[in-house]
Amino acid sequence: MLNSFLADLVLLCHLLFILFVIFGGVLLFISKKFVFLHIPAAAWGMSIELFGWICPLTPLENRLREAGHRSGYQGGFIEHYLVPVIYPDSLTREIQVFFGLAVLVVNLIVYTAVIVQSKKRRPE
Repeated sequence: MLNSFLADLVLLCHLLFILFVIFGGVLLFISKKFVFLHIPAAAWGMSIELFGWICPLTPLENRLREAGHRSGYQGGFIEHYLVPVIYPDSLTREIQVFFGLAVLVVNLIVYTAVIVQSKKRRPE
């Protein structure tokens, strides 16, 4: 029971990290200090996708599921709705590279907007 709960918690953290990698740059509009968290996270997320690495959270989650005597992602909200988002069945190497490049493009757009806004606020 505890291992299953921990596996679900790891999966939720995994999803939150993915969302932070993709959209975390928007937090720079609130405080520029988020850059120190977001750039390493975005670089890690892009690297995982572009180089085809496996995120360490994935094997951790799988070990917890096995320890909790759960062989698959059956039943429950997390397994039904979050697992297909994080681990799509149709994930190929090309799609991984696309995701990595998409993270790069999205963040370049956001960071450009943050820089432009900062320059507009500064008195000349």
